[in-house]
Amino acid sequence: MIAAANRPPIFSWVVARESGLVSIVDDDELMRGALQGLLREAGFPARAFVSAEAFLSSGAQHLSSCLIADVSMPGMSGLDLQARLNAEQIRIPVIFITAHGDERMRMQALKAGAVAFLDKPFDDEVLLRSVRAAVEPGHPGGGGEA
Repeated sequence: MIAAANRPPIFSWVVARESGLVSIVDDDELMRGALQGLLREAGFPARAFVSAEAFLSSGAQHLSSCLIADVSMPGMSGLDLQARLNAEQIRIPVIFITAHGDERMRMQALKAGAVAFLDKPFDDEVLLRSVRAAVEPGHPGGGGEA
């Protein structure tokens, strides 16, 4: 197996495309559980993490075909997580969810490559459409346009 630090970006993308895993990073336990249930019911394998740090230490960034992340979390924020993934050339389509977003955050996230920026509460179908678009072939980093 190639060590994580030595994996070329395309390696992570190919592994992610095969796994179809949607990772969820949110410090709210109820939101994590609800999203994981919704995604699984829609046919997506899903794994939830309490923090950006837990997500990164798990190695799931190399297995995920889509990432749903809260913007505001203790420790590393969702925007910081996106910046770290981009700096490490790990291309995962990111969907941000937030109860505390503003236009500046939205523009920062989208400019850095996020496929969607959804305000809580959001419509389940809007989220699922965003996930489907993100994992479709042809999307930069793993899927389609959101």
